[in-house]
Amino acid sequence: MAKHLLQGLGILLGVVLLFLGCGDKIKPGTTEPGPAASIKVGVAVAEVSTQPFVYEAVGTIMAQAVSTLSSKIMGVIKSVNVREGNPVKQGDVLVVLDKRQVESGLRQSEAGLSEAGKAVTAAASARNAAEAGAKLAEATFKRYQKLLKEESATQQEFEEVEARHRQAQAVLAQADAMLAAAKSRVQQAEAGVSSAGISEKDATILAPYDGIVTAKMINAGDLASPGTPLLTLEKTGGFQAELVIPEHHIDAVRVGQAMDISIPAQSDSTLIKGVVETISPMADARSRSFMVKVILPETPMLRSGMFARVNIPVGEGGMLLIPESAVVTQGQLTGFFMVDEGAVARFRLVRTGRTFGDRIEIISGMKPGIRYVVSPPAGLKNGIKIEAAS
Repeated sequence: MAKHLLQGLGILLGVVLLFLGCGDKIKPGTTEPGPAASIKVGVAVAEVSTQPFVYEAVGTIMAQAVSTLSSKIMGVIKSVNVREGNPVKQGDVLVVLDKRQVESGLRQSEAGLSEAGKAVTAAASARNAAEAGAKLAEATFKRYQKLLKEESATQQEFEEVEARHRQAQAVLAQADAMLAAAKSRVQQAEAGVSSAGISEKDATILAPYDGIVTAKMINAGDLASPGTPLLTLEKTGGFQAELVIPEHHIDAVRVGQAMDISIPAQSDSTLIKGVVETISPMADARSRSFMVKVILPETPMLRSGMFARVNIPVGEGGMLLIPESAVVTQGQLTGFFMVDEGAVARFRLVRTGRTFGDRIEIISGMKPGIRYVVSPPAGLKNGIKIEAAS
């Protein structure tokens, strides 16, 4: 039995060795290809090119005209006819104040004017009487002068007539002053009536122009006093971008200059064309910057308060630019494939900067004159032989 067991183990061992021997052999047509001798790719030489230096100015979108409507009189808010977001037309009634107090003041002013008119009439009558008395006293005075010369009147009689003449002149002067004062009171009363009439109109707040209500600060029943803000109104017809430009770049901006404004909040990346309308003549003392206002065309998607950005050329300089397609990202590493003197691809790390169209700025990691792969294929790895494509 032991003899048969040994024979079985020998047969099993032979079969295993047979299979192991067969595993080392590869049938024709199944050999895996080895690495390619070289890869044909586009190769370029890094060069320095002249590009404009650009300052990125930031600002805020604002309406070209914004008004805060305030109350000119004191009164209770009777009704508010609009709310935030409502469009309005010029002349629309926005807010109505209680007119009773204003109307009471108007009636008082009208009564004062009537009284002043009566006082003028009475003063005019008194002045006419004083003028008649003055004329009579003057005639009597002249007659007694003649009689005194002819010695037909005594000195005492003449002096009495002269005193009455002077008294009549004083009464006439006083009557003239009273008449002038009465006329002045009439003018004051007329001004009061006019002011009260204007106040009555001020009880109704109208829209000064076509626009949209952006803020409502009052409600019906509130007490409004002179200067109390009621509503904020933005005029329709276009917006403006208010940009902040530092003092060392303000010389690059001029009135009438065209600018491309980008609005990051808009899904459409189309630039908005604007024109510089105003440059602040004085810099802000804290930030040392100037406010520049750029007029924008009417665009439905614009809203006040949106963030705006604009690139302003402020000079020129040389920089190393390569196609964005040459930049390779491997995990968290950014680099490119350099082609060395032996035409072998070598991966090198770089630090990139701004983009200019389809090219990107290289800040560090590459020098002018270095050959690099323009568009590395997916299979390109460090150490692979490169064949420059014609």
